[in-house]
Amino acid sequence: MTNRLAEAKSLYLRKHAENPIDWWPWCDEALATARAQNKPIFLSIGYSSCHWCTVMEGEAFSDIAIADYMNANYLPIKVDREERPDLDSIYMQALQMMSGQGGWPLNIFLSPEDLVPFYAGTYFPVDPRYGRPGFLQVLQALRRYYDTEKAELQQRKALIIESLLTSAVLQDGTTTELEDRELLRQGWETSTGVITSGQSGNSFPMIPYTELALRGTRFNFESRYNGKQVCTQRGLDLALGGIYDHVGGGFHRYTVDPTWTVPHFEKMLYDNGQIVEYLGNLWSAGVQEPAFERAVAGTVQWLKREMTAPEGYFYASQDADSFTEPTAVEPEEGAFYVWSYSEVQELLTPEELTELQQQFTFTPNGNFEGRNVLQRRNSGKLSATLETALSKLFIVRYGVSSESLETFPPACNNQEAKTTNWPGRIPSVTDTKMIVAWNSLMISGLAKAAGVFQQPSYLELAAQAANFILENQFVNGRFQRLNYQGEPTVLAQSEDYALFIKALLDLQACNPENQRWLENAIAIQDEFNEFLWSVELGGYNNTSSDSSQDLIVRERSYVDNATPSANGIAIANLVRLALLTDNLDYLDLAELGLKAFKSVMHRSPQACPSLFTALDWYRNSTLIRSTTEQINSLIPKFLPASVFALTSDLPEGSVGLVCQGLKCLAPAENVEHLLQQVEKSQNRG
Repeated sequence: MTNRLAEAKSLYLRKHAENPIDWWPWCDEALATARAQNKPIFLSIGYSSCHWCTVMEGEAFSDIAIADYMNANYLPIKVDREERPDLDSIYMQALQMMSGQGGWPLNIFLSPEDLVPFYAGTYFPVDPRYGRPGFLQVLQALRRYYDTEKAELQQRKALIIESLLTSAVLQDGTTTELEDRELLRQGWETSTGVITSGQSGNSFPMIPYTELALRGTRFNFESRYNGKQVCTQRGLDLALGGIYDHVGGGFHRYTVDPTWTVPHFEKMLYDNGQIVEYLGNLWSAGVQEPAFERAVAGTVQWLKREMTAPEGYFYASQDADSFTEPTAVEPEEGAFYVWSYSEVQELLTPEELTELQQQFTFTPNGNFEGRNVLQRRNSGKLSATLETALSKLFIVRYGVSSESLETFPPACNNQEAKTTNWPGRIPSVTDTKMIVAWNSLMISGLAKAAGVFQQPSYLELAAQAANFILENQFVNGRFQRLNYQGEPTVLAQSEDYALFIKALLDLQACNPENQRWLENAIAIQDEFNEFLWSVELGGYNNTSSDSSQDLIVRERSYVDNATPSANGIAIANLVRLALLTDNLDYLDLAELGLKAFKSVMHRSPQACPSLFTALDWYRNSTLIRSTTEQINSLIPKFLPASVFALTSDLPEGSVGLVCQGLKCLAPAENVEHLLQQVEKSQNRG
């Protein structure tokens, strides 16, 4: 059964024609009826392509109990803002005065005798959540207020009409919002301090801290740190330092000094995935240092050459030690990577050697046990002379040129390393097992780099690994963490779920047309929720409910270590899924997750940067709906709290639609307008 809006010309109004609410269009008859029946008017304004307008239509406006109460106690009116921008403008100012913010759907309550508003809001859920009351509660409370608090009602309306007649007054956000913003600032400042130069001891990438520090630069927090400078310096430390393998690509685990010179030489997949993503983010944030692009490209080449199985997944790690000769009893640390002055002097031309010494740490005495770890002295692009010199070193190490070496087979154990006839040096042993969480970090890094540097081959490599996991890592319908030579085993843990879901969403962001990544993320999230969500405490347990019998306690990962915490990643995923699917159950879980860890965020912000990243997603999440062309133009930009949704049904004369959390902005009229909306949405404050 339809209501009055079935006859409307507006597509937006007709979308509400089958609601059980007895909607009226804005007309004299509606206003007269409200006055005659002494019913306050519920005025709801939106537009056809408004995302959260559509969500509310399918939720609160389709709820029978809400409709019954609405029809009995209010006169409901629907307005298309594109038909009546005058009405929209007046009542939008009222909303901004009452709530401090605007957006659509615009839901406002009016006295019938004078049409002056006395309450307004945007999205109202059916049930209480996100700090918003349930819509039926709102209706009941406001009708009671309208009937019993006449004097206060008149005073309230007088203030509103006075303000409308002078100027719109914007109020501060709610106490909770202010508390969260301050909490986010403290988390950002703490993480920025953690990665600030001048510290002693070993130097670790600490990417969860660097990612939060970089995200926070868009807020312009007052701080003793220059966030952009600190984040840039960390990128330079990584891309120029000895932690990066300037000859063969890939990043070592950490350096044993505060100067980023001498690494502990193992290469871990998880470090490389995170660093590639960070350098991609740094580049997209405007720090387009050539050394970053070179380091990412070299790391991807290393990944393809040495760390990718024929089946498409990525190996776990490479050892720090290697044998100098087949008869050696024990391997030596860094032997595959370091250089003696004499061998390089013989190999290079005088011009190449001179430039190498000028641009890298390379001396007769060396910087590591008489040999040299290469560390760049300056940023910028390397000269052709230096690239030639490094290519010669590559041939010494691998036995052939990088152009002709597509695949360098792994040495799976020491015996293989010593007995294989290697054309160059004996390589380190490679751990060839597949770990879902670590593969996921690399997939995310490749997806980011593919979009930022416009390299489709990076995306292909990421997709191969993701497809392997989707096709091989399920046993009896359950997600598995490991794969040994084609055999999946061990039930997945929280980091596997969280990081793989993130990886799928990152792939989706690179190619919104491919819904397969999103569909699989949803399915795996369902399993994650079923088996690892802590109903009692909130957040996700490390292990599933049916594989914890031998544990004396079920922990929840919230502390970031070499890899980000599962709960930090998982909560951010939930916000992204809510935006992409309109399923606000995900947002419920995100809110519960943040509440579960709020105390530790206050008490120990240095422990949990990924939870602050999740808080950023929760506070500043932005949905961008546009065409393939416009989305492709946005992918390389630094939009750390945004998701993309492809649509061909844009309002006439617009290029895109931006929704801030649970409210939508006016359609963007041109690319410049779209960018302004997106950038402002990323910092709602």
